[in-house]
Parts: sequence; structure tokens; C-alpha cells
Amino acid sequence: MSFRRTRAVFVKELHHITRDSRSLLLALAMPVMMLLLYGYALSLDVDHIPALVYDQDGTSASRDLVRQFQGSRFFDIKGFAGGYSQIERGINFSRILIGIVIPRDFGHDLESGHGAEVQLLVDGSDSNTSSIAIGYAESIVQIYSARARVRAVAPPPPPVIDARMRVWYNSSLESKNYVVPGLIAVILMILAGQLTSLTIAREWELGTMEQLLSTPLRPAEMLLGKMLAYFAVGLVDSVIALIVGVTVFAVPFRGSILLLTVSTCLFLFGVLCWGIFISAGSRSQVQAYQMGMLSTFLPGFLMSGFVFAIDTMPKVIQVLSVVVPARYFVSILKSLFLKGVGISVIWDQMLFLVIFGALVFWLAARKLSKQKVA
Repeated sequence: MSFRRTRAVFVKELHHITRDSRSLLLALAMPVMMLLLYGYALSLDVDHIPALVYDQDGTSASRDLVRQFQGSRFFDIKGFAGGYSQIERGINFSRILIGIVIPRDFGHDLESGHGAEVQLLVDGSDSNTSSIAIGYAESIVQIYSARARVRAVAPPPPPVIDARMRVWYNSSLESKNYVVPGLIAVILMILAGQLTSLTIAREWELGTMEQLLSTPLRPAEMLLGKMLAYFAVGLVDSVIALIVGVTVFAVPFRGSILLLTVSTCLFLFGVLCWGIFISAGSRSQVQAYQMGMLSTFLPGFLMSGFVFAIDTMPKVIQVLSVVVPARYFVSILKSLFLKGVGISVIWDQMLFLVIFGALVFWLAARKLSKQKVA
């Protein structure tokens, strides 16, 4: 392999990138645009759930329970219903997600020691949010019930168990701390795949590919030269995404910058080579773009664990996700950002990125070699 020939291809491709100022600006601005868009728009926090209360009891006990819901950040009490029909209309018109019905004799049953019940009417059209809302409502009712039971007994019994919760790594339970690191990995996968998926196809459309194939340039040299130009752009995008994540979204970074740099380089190398492999098999930029989007965007969003937990996916999808590099880079970024772990924890995921990069580089070089022979 000749370093001089590789450098010549690198300089040529770099000149092409810098000459196309609009594409370069778009490539550098894309991480910021996508991070701001998805970082603010995509929230997994479920709070301020719109609710309507139907208090049939009207006692101090029922009003106290209503105040518990009003004082919680998870619920936004929109008002008080005069009957079930108002709750039904509120759910049908999507004005509320949950209706809280306090039955008659609620206070009497609570004071007498009998089991007091609260009815929850929930809009099940959004099953995930509804199940979370039910969990929050049941928690408030149980806490209120426990306090009422203690007040009803004189003297109050000594506590048997004092359970206190402590959340590690994301103590505020903010979804942005979970979303942004994964979003960085997905954005880099999409961007890197798209940047290089057009490079060979563009050469075919411009008629310059035949000239390159007729030179002494080896396939591996052509591949490295073209990849390194976009690798530089990808590193700049990575730095921009890191700065935006830490400064704009205030996501804590507790890990090693060195480990972050090495893992990012490994990930970019593999995804950029994958883009060139796609481009080498396409004779038009439209086809290359479609294949690039299909193989980076969808797996990156749906099969990387970025939004949906991989353990809850069907077995077939879990098996397919094994070959998605974003799955491992998402895990690495979350571990470095939130947990601050060392290489002893993420070495296996980094090893996969090495294997993936080497395999895709070999496939892309082999594809270019076949075209050179032909």
C-alpha cells in the first residue's frame, strides 16, 4: 500500500468536500439541528398528565386525597366532573388522559378501617403513557392510604420498614440524560453513512470512476483516501454533538475523553466504510442514498436500544440487532456519559466495533477490487 497514493485520493476528496460549501455546511450543521430538534421534542418523561376528578364523597378525606393529586408534578387536574359523562367526553376529545373517581362513603370506609376504593378511568389508546399514569395514580393512593391508616390508629404503631429510594447515574430521572447520548450515536451513524454512500456513485455518474480504476491506485488505497476525508468531517461533527449535549442539554459526562475518542473513531471508521461499500455497489446517487438511509436510519433508530429496549423486542429483531454498530456505540456513550465506567466494562463493545470495521473495510475493498478487474 502506498501512502502517497492514499494521500492523493484523500486530498482530492477533501477538495471536493470543501468546494461544495453548501454540502459541507449541511454536514456540520446537521448534528446541531437534529440534536436540538430531537433533544427537545423527544421526551420520555411522563408528567403533567391531564386529569379530571369526580368526587362523589365530598368529605375532608376525599378533598385531602384530591390535594395529593394536585400537589404531584405528575398530574394536572383540569377540573371537577359532575358525572361520568364529563369524564367520558374528556377522554373522547383527548382533553384528559385519566379520570379519578372517589366513590361515596370513601371517608367513612377509611375511618372505619374498611377498604376504601378509588376508581381510575384511563384512556388506553396510548398504552405506554396510560400504564405509567396508572402507576403514578396508584402510588399516590397507596401513600395516602398508608398515612390515613397510621392516623386512624392511636397510638401510631412503630414503623417496621423504612424504605428510601436512591437512583444511581440519573438521579433527577430526566429523559434528556438518557436520550441525548443515544441520539448522538444515531445521528453520527446516519450522517456518516450518508456522507460516504454517495462518493463512489458520484464518480460513476460523473464518468471519473473509469479513470480512477485505470490508475495504479489499489482498492484499499482508494477506500482509505476517500474514507479519511469524511472521517475528518465526522470527527468535527462528533465534537459539535458533544459540546451541544454537555452545554445546551447539560448532560453530565463522567467518563474518559480518551475512551470516548477511541470508541468514536472506531465507530466512524466502520460506518464510513459501510457507506463506501453501499456506494461501490450502486451506479446512481439516488440508489446509493436510498440504500444508505435504509441501512442506517431505520436500524439506528429502531434496533440500537436508543428508544426501545432491545430485551423487549421479538427474538428475531434481537438477533438482527447484533450486527447494528449503533447498538454498541449507544451503550458505550450512555456508559461513558452517565456511569463514567472504564475500559474493563466496555471492552467487548469496542471489540465488536473493531471487528465490524475490519470486516466492512475488507468487503468494501473487495467490491472495489472486482470493479477494477472488470
